[in-house]
Amino acid sequence: MSRTEQLNRQTGVEEKSRGRWLALSVLVLAVLLVAVDATVLGLATPALSEDLKPSGTQLLWIGDIYSFVIAGLLVSMGSLGDRIGRKKLLLAGATAFGAVSVLNAYATSPEMMILARAVLGVAGATLMPSTLALIRNIFHDPKERSLAIGIWGATASAGAAVGPVVGGALLQHFWWGSVFLINLPVMIVLVVVGSKLLPESKNPVAGPWDLVSVGLSLVGVIAVVYAVKEVATHGLTWEVAATATLGAGALYAFVRRQFRLASPLLDMRLFKHRGFSGAVLADLLTVFGLSGLVFFLSQFLQLVQGREPLEAGLAELPAAIGAVVTGLVAGRYARRYSVRSIVTGGLAAIGLALGALTLIHKESGYPLLGAALLVVGLGAGFSFTVTADVILSSVPKEQAGSASAVSETAYELGAALGIALLGSVVTGVYQGFTAPAGVPAAVADAAHESLGGAVEAARLVDPATAQTMVHAAQESFVDGLRFASGVGAVVLLATAVAAWFLLKGQKLQDGIEH
Repeated sequence: MSRTEQLNRQTGVEEKSRGRWLALSVLVLAVLLVAVDATVLGLATPALSEDLKPSGTQLLWIGDIYSFVIAGLLVSMGSLGDRIGRKKLLLAGATAFGAVSVLNAYATSPEMMILARAVLGVAGATLMPSTLALIRNIFHDPKERSLAIGIWGATASAGAAVGPVVGGALLQHFWWGSVFLINLPVMIVLVVVGSKLLPESKNPVAGPWDLVSVGLSLVGVIAVVYAVKEVATHGLTWEVAATATLGAGALYAFVRRQFRLASPLLDMRLFKHRGFSGAVLADLLTVFGLSGLVFFLSQFLQLVQGREPLEAGLAELPAAIGAVVTGLVAGRYARRYSVRSIVTGGLAAIGLALGALTLIHKESGYPLLGAALLVVGLGAGFSFTVTADVILSSVPKEQAGSASAVSETAYELGAALGIALLGSVVTGVYQGFTAPAGVPAAVADAAHESLGGAVEAARLVDPATAQTMVHAAQESFVDGLRFASGVGAVVLLATAVAAWFLLKGQKLQDGIEH
C-alpha cells in the first residue's frame, strides 16, 4: 500500500470516528432534554400552584402523567423505530416535542396542564429508545459503546438533577411556563444537526407493527401505575381495584400476544435471561430513588427552608455531578471488577443516602442534604449506566430499538413510581396535620391539599394564625419526607441484595463486532 493510500485510509478512519462522537452529541442532546423535562417542573410547582390552583391529586398528576405516558408507549415506540427507522422517528418526535412544549407553557387550567403533559409524554416516548438504539448501531466496539452509553447514562441521570437548576434560573426571571419554552431552541438544533449527522438504521425483517399490542401495553402500564398511586394515597377502593384488574389483565394479554406473534413488539423470551431481568429491575429502582428524592427536595428547599428557586436548583447540583463522574467510568470498572459489584454498590449507595435523609428536619444544614444528593448521584451513575449496557448488549443490533425501549421503560416507570409512591407517602403523612382553631373550613381544606396550597391559603387569615398554620404544615411535610426516605431506603437496599444474586456471572462484551 502506498504512502498516499495509507494517509487516505487513516484520514477516513479518523473522520468516521469523529462522526460517531458528533452523532453521539446530538443523541445526548435529546436525552438531556427529555430527562430535564421530567424534573424541571419540581421547582415550578409552587408558582404553578399559585397560578393554576390545582388540587393535591391534580398536582401529582401534573408531576407524573408525563412519565406515565412515556412508560406506557416506550415499548411500542421502540418497536416502531425498528420498523420505520430510528432516525426518522427521532426527528419526527423532536419536532412534535418542541411544538407541544408551547402548549404546556401556556396552559390555563390544571386539566389543560395534565393533558398537555400527557401529549408531551407521547412525543417524548419517540425520543428515548431511538437514542439508545442508534448508539447500539453506531458503536460496534463494545468498549467504545460502553463509554458512549456511559455518556448517555450520565446525561440521563444528570439531566434529572440539572432540571431544578435550569428551572431555578428561569423562574428567577420569568414565569413558570418558561421551563417548557426552553425546549424549542434545543429541539431546533437537534432536528437541523441530527438530520445531517445521524445515520439511519432499522430492522430489515421486523414485520408489521401490531396496534393491538400498542393499546394493551399503554392501557396496562398506565392503569397499574395509577392504581398503585391511588392505593398509596387513598387506600384500596373498588374503583382502584377495578383499575388495577384492568391494567393487570391488559399486561397479561400483552405478554400472551407477544408469544403468539411472529413479529412481536417485545421479545418476552429476553426476560428468561436472569441477567437481563436483574438489569431491568435495577434500572427501574435506581431511577425510583433518584427522581422521587429530587422532586420532593425541591419543595423542601423552597417551601420549608425558604430558598429562592435558583438557589434550590443549585443546591441539588451534587446529584448531577455524581452521576456524570461515575457514569463515565462505570463500564471500565464493571470490566475490571464485575457487573454485579458495581450495580449492587450503586444501589446500596442510593439506599444509604435515602436512609440518611430520615434524619432531616426543618433547620437541617446543607452539608447533610448535599452529601446525600452526591451519594445518590454517584450510585445512580454506576448502576444505571452498567444496567443499560447489559440490556443493550443482550440482543442483536436489529432488535436494538426493542431492547432500548425496555431500558427506557424501566427508567420512565421508575421516575413515575418514584414521584407517585414516595409522593403519596409524603402526601398521606402531610395531610394529617391539624389546622389552628378558628381557621375557616375552606381554608383548612386548601391547606391540606399540598404544602404550596397551605402557603397560599395562609394569606387568607390573620398573620399570627397564618404563621401557626404554615409552621404546622411544614413540620408535617418534613415528617412525610422522612418517612418516604425510609421507605425508599428499604426498597433500594433490598434491590441491592437481589441484584447481587441476579447479576451473578454477568459480563460486559469485550470483542469488536463485525
